[in-house]
Amino acid sequence: MVIRIAAVGDVHLDEDVVGRFRPALEELSDCADVLLLAGDLTRHGTEAEARCVAQEFGGLDVPVITVLGNHDHQCNQVPQVVKVLQDAGITVLEGDGVVLECTGGRLGVAGVKGFGGGFAGRCASDFGEPEMKAFVHTTTESADRLAEALLGLDCDVLVALTHYAPVPDTLAGEPLEIYPFLGAYQLGQAIDSAPTALAVHGHAHAGSERGTTPGGVRVRNVAHPVIKQAYSVFHLGDHLDQGEVSRLSASGI
Repeated sequence: MVIRIAAVGDVHLDEDVVGRFRPALEELSDCADVLLLAGDLTRHGTEAEARCVAQEFGGLDVPVITVLGNHDHQCNQVPQVVKVLQDAGITVLEGDGVVLECTGGRLGVAGVKGFGGGFAGRCASDFGEPEMKAFVHTTTESADRLAEALLGLDCDVLVALTHYAPVPDTLAGEPLEIYPFLGAYQLGQAIDSAPTALAVHGHAHAGSERGTTPGGVRVRNVAHPVIKQAYSVFHLGDHLDQGEVSRLSASGI
């Protein structure tokens, strides 16, 4: 049996963009069991923009699960944004998870926005000024919540959903100087702490699509500027070698 997962991130919706994804989304149930949104749903995180997201991604024939991104925090209206999304039937994760009953089995999705900090050899450390310690604490706390959520799900197939990148592989193409602001190794450690089959993220618009955690988990950057289509679809199932991921074409925009 196979579970089909559609994913996209960084759609940055506002009134000027709303409607562009919907034609492809109307066909989603033909090729996917669930849609994951990897954050940066809006441009500036306003309630009005959240209503655009609700209009675009609400009322689909498959469940929609999301995490927020840094853009969705910009205007300090996160509670309002979350409420609008939830009222539209979109599940918003932040350090928690959900299990869906799919035709191919039970799919567990654990999600967290994540934060920056960098990767092995080029990362921030919990040392020095209170500001630096607070920065690293935010990253560590986020990763710990992701690990706890992943380990707490009873499912057949386990997927991690973040906005920030858990590995540097999918940042290739971005300037090295900004890697610490695009992701953190602690997220990768959290993903490796559980039997995760797939990790999807966004945020890195100029990055690369494919990567792997140190523990061997497949990582996919599904930021819309990277995949250049309405969504990518991944097949996960027992007959595939350790959750091998395959990409199917989807309607572009």
